[in-house]
Amino acid sequence: MRNKAISALVCAGLMAGAAVLGGAAPAAADATAAARQGDTADTVRARLEKIPGMKVVSVADKEGHPLYTLTYVQPVDHAKPRGATFTQRATLWHKSTDKPTVLYTGGYTLPGGTASLTRLIDANQVSVEHRYFGPSRPTGPAGDDWTKLTVQQEAADEHRLTRALRTIEKGKWLGTGASKGGMTATYHERFYPDDLDAVVAFVAPNDANNRDDSGYERFFETVGTKECRDALNAVQREMLVRRDTLLPKFEADAKANGDTFEETLGTTDRAYEFAVLDQVWNFWQSGTAADCPTVPDAQKATDDQLYDWSKKHGLSVYRDEDLGTNGSGPYYRQAATQLGWADLRFKHLKGVRHYPDLYQPNSVLPAAMRGTYNNRTIADVDRWVKTRGQRMMFVYGQNDPWSAERFTPSHRDSHRYVVPGANHGASIAKLPAAEQAEAVATIKRWADVK
Repeated sequence: MRNKAISALVCAGLMAGAAVLGGAAPAAADATAAARQGDTADTVRARLEKIPGMKVVSVADKEGHPLYTLTYVQPVDHAKPRGATFTQRATLWHKSTDKPTVLYTGGYTLPGGTASLTRLIDANQVSVEHRYFGPSRPTGPAGDDWTKLTVQQEAADEHRLTRALRTIEKGKWLGTGASKGGMTATYHERFYPDDLDAVVAFVAPNDANNRDDSGYERFFETVGTKECRDALNAVQREMLVRRDTLLPKFEADAKANGDTFEETLGTTDRAYEFAVLDQVWNFWQSGTAADCPTVPDAQKATDDQLYDWSKKHGLSVYRDEDLGTNGSGPYYRQAATQLGWADLRFKHLKGVRHYPDLYQPNSVLPAAMRGTYNNRTIADVDRWVKTRGQRMMFVYGQNDPWSAERFTPSHRDSHRYVVPGANHGASIAKLPAAEQAEAVATIKRWADVK
């Protein structure tokens, strides 16, 4: 639920797991094979346009293969398929109908770029935008009905899209994504286990019991060295101790940037405290232990030194402009109602916080988007992955706070890897050589490629 963390989560679809392993086959060879099969760009486009509710918006060339930009009409409520609809954005990067296909979701707006899994197995790639993010949301009154922004409804969206496109792409299908994208791929697999042949999820948080945040607490008590942890905690506390002199700097920045807080956090004082509460989390999410020597001495640093370092190392700004319908607000709505959040105790900040109940997702949402949490769905997914999930792989970063509470895969041809010292950008390419080779071999077996 962190603003910079959300920015990182948004880009995690491009960042986490993005290191490429293995090379794609030459484009010319693919084009020749496709031509032999009658698998031309015009043929594929014609087949796409025959799918009810699907529209080919444009076609571009990407590395010698067509990249189709698509829209697909989806029910707002899959329990009422004849009711209101919305248009979901997707893309198809098509190479050959007999190659495997990667279903790639960032969990937010339409992800750009190429998933590492796509490169690894030289696959087609379907990218999909999560419902209620960007333009993939209903218009009119239905667009303000946040009860339809659920794990189950998005899984149903991806189920319909997958079934439609599997009429064209005949090879194995693997789901992937990083961070919230990895969560989304996992939820799809739980509710529609026959859609995909395997799932590879990177740095996917799993807050299965939102009342128990002991996993996160243990992380911040053990990550890095004691010296680094103590220094970070001291800076975080000093930022609140010196609130009277540092808040004006925060307010001056907000004024210069046009930031407002009235619709969400309410005041600059509340926004400042929330930003400070996120500092240590963001330091470990995006940085590494190599950044520890940069942490200033909290007692000796001047106000300017303390504030300037914090701005560069994790001080978030939760502003109205980023938190509404068209920004990261839909994520916080999901966190408030289903996904959960890390309600950290911040024992080292005792006596310097003004708002003890501030650190939760409803605090950064406009009133109309706030919701009530229900643990049932995520607890169900957690149990299913542990006991019934098949051909699932999870990759986490040792020093990534989002990886502190993880999915535990079953023994049904499923695996979990932790990248030593890695942050939220953990990838298969960063694993030790033996584990990397094992993971790559497993994925290629799942994809039925040599």
